[in-house]
Amino acid sequence: MIEFYPQIKAVHVVAIGLSGGLFALRGALVLLGVRSAMAAPVRALSIAIDTVLLTAALMLLTILKLNPFQVPWLGVKLGLLLVYIVLASFALKRAQGRARRARFYVAALLCYGFMVSIARSHQPWGLLSTLLR
Repeated sequence: MIEFYPQIKAVHVVAIGLSGGLFALRGALVLLGVRSAMAAPVRALSIAIDTVLLTAALMLLTILKLNPFQVPWLGVKLGLLLVYIVLASFALKRAQGRARRARFYVAALLCYGFMVSIARSHQPWGLLSTLLR
C-alpha cells in the first residue's frame, strides 16, 4: 500500500481544504441567516467530504504505522479534532443567538488553522513551536 502513499496524501490534503472551506462557507451563511446553508444536500456533501478525509487519514496511519497515542503531534491534532467538531456543531446549529454562534465559528476556524499548523510542522505546538524556542 506504500506505493499509493502520494495519492492518498494528496486526497487527504484536498479533503482537508474542502472540509474547512465548506465549513467556513456554511458558518458565514448561517451567521448571515441563509437557511440553505443547513439544507440536506449541503449537509450530505459535508458528510461525504469528511468521510473521504477520515478514510484517507486512517489509510495514512496504517501505511506509516503511526499511533496517535505515541506520536505527540498526532495525539494533539486528534484531540483538537474533537474540539473542532464540538465548536463547529455549536457554530452551525447548537448555540443560541447570532453572537454566540459567531464566537463558536471563530473559535472553530482558529482550531482548524491550528490543526493544519500542527500537521504541517509535525510539532504539538504547530508553527507556534518556532516562537517558543
